[in-house]
Amino acid sequence: MDRAKRPQNRLIGLGLDGQDKHKRITRGEGFNLVGGSEDTHERMTETVIKTTEDLGRKGRTIADAHPEEIADLLRKHDRCD
Repeated sequence: MDRAKRPQNRLIGLGLDGQDKHKRITRGEGFNLVGGSEDTHERMTETVIKTTEDLGRKGRTIADAHPEEIADLLRKHDRCD
């Protein structure tokens, strides 16, 4: 499919481990992150921000980058402890 005709990408992050009654929502250009414990939400946010920064250095955004490129960058930036 031609890049110009392809629908724009959007990331949705959903944290399911939050048990502390806090509502965590982070929105940015091309992404929404919802839920999770404080640590999980912070990890999702950090991962997406680093991914967005990498794309920006290449002149792209989440909306217009190829989904495989986004997935590769998300894996790269997801720190596994």
